Amino acid sequence: MNVFEINSWDVGSTGKIMLQISARGFEKGVPVQTVSSKWNGRKQFKSQNNNPRHYYLGSFLSSAVHYILGSKLGLLGFFSLLNTVKLCCLMKKKRVELIHLHNLHGFYINLPILFRFIKKYNIPVIWTLHDCWSFTGRCPYFDLTNCDMWKTGCHDCPYPKKNYPPSYIDTSRIMWKCKRKWFSGVRNMTVVTPSQWLGNLVKQSFLRDYPVKVINNGIDLTVFKPTENDFRDRFGLVGKKLVLGVAFGWGKRKGIDVFVELSKRLPSNYQIVLVGTDENVEKILPANIISIRRTQNQKELAEIYTAADVFANPTREENYPTVNMESLACGTPVVTFKTGGSPEMLDETCGTVVPYDDVEAMEIEIRRVCEENPFSKEACIAHSKKFDMNARFQEYVDLYRTFAL
Repeated sequence: MNVFEINSWDVGSTGKIMLQISARGFEKGVPVQTVSSKWNGRKQFKSQNNNPRHYYLGSFLSSAVHYILGSKLGLLGFFSLLNTVKLCCLMKKKRVELIHLHNLHGFYINLPILFRFIKKYNIPVIWTLHDCWSFTGRCPYFDLTNCDMWKTGCHDCPYPKKNYPPSYIDTSRIMWKCKRKWFSGVRNMTVVTPSQWLGNLVKQSFLRDYPVKVINNGIDLTVFKPTENDFRDRFGLVGKKLVLGVAFGWGKRKGIDVFVELSKRLPSNYQIVLVGTDENVEKILPANIISIRRTQNQKELAEIYTAADVFANPTREENYPTVNMESLACGTPVVTFKTGGSPEMLDETCGTVVPYDDVEAMEIEIRRVCEENPFSKEACIAHSKKFDMNARFQEYVDLYRTFAL
């Protein structure tokens, strides 16, 4: 079976997932070729992907044109015509038998051309949804705007114009109708969601007629595991209760304001450490929060997870957060808001779910976890075994094979 995987980029969480699924497929005798862009409309990503089975789509110029016109006119997915025609010709030449889609937002592909090609040649499709963008007029998430217009038809979009993907004209009504037209009517498509939460939303959208399968994301348990470190010594944290937060793209969505408030509430023997910050984030952080802009590698990140007493995740919009899995695999329990698929990753042995946006409840649980130690390191590690990426991505390989029957 000849499979093509398509994602906006080959970096970041979704890019890694695409490449890891491809690698698993080849290990098991299913040839999987991957496709992405190198650009996001403004800059080139530094990828270390040297896979000869990977194709880069388009150029910086085509991506920039798509970004400028898409954002200024509010018509994401209408451009990159030549790139998409070339991709369709390549897939036809390679006699593609299954297309595995990931993120289609990213200013790199023409959606009507791609889906006309899929429907014309009746090519089976697996579409892994990493957010809600596929069935809304524009937004990847709608929790913060408390909007449910996506169920019946978007209009008067409350999603901020500058938020990704940017749109300076409200075309949500047009885009919702176009997506419904483009994405409906594929004869053989299965929608995959990493969380049951997102799967339930799909069943309320115009994608409801497609079968939905939940395949959780996974992590590399050979990297994320209890790791010896001197983190506490280096930062003078011996004897402190270490509260850790990790995100890449801190803001209200990820709960940066919650950590600022917690820094005022928690006693002096508690220390908050945030990873993934930048200069702008540091401007709003109080002096009693330790900021780490980036780690050198995943091993260093595993060391920090291991050093922490509790991992706090006050995210307000989420699908299936990798950071929860990574923390548990390093033996550190998790406290999270009841947001998206985040609660699905925990049980009574390894963490606590508190009500959405309830800072006081999060503070109480952080104190309880740090002072009463209700979750052992061994229990967290045992629970994390379900996140083994080899087992999770094998589910995709097994799914691929059902299309060959």
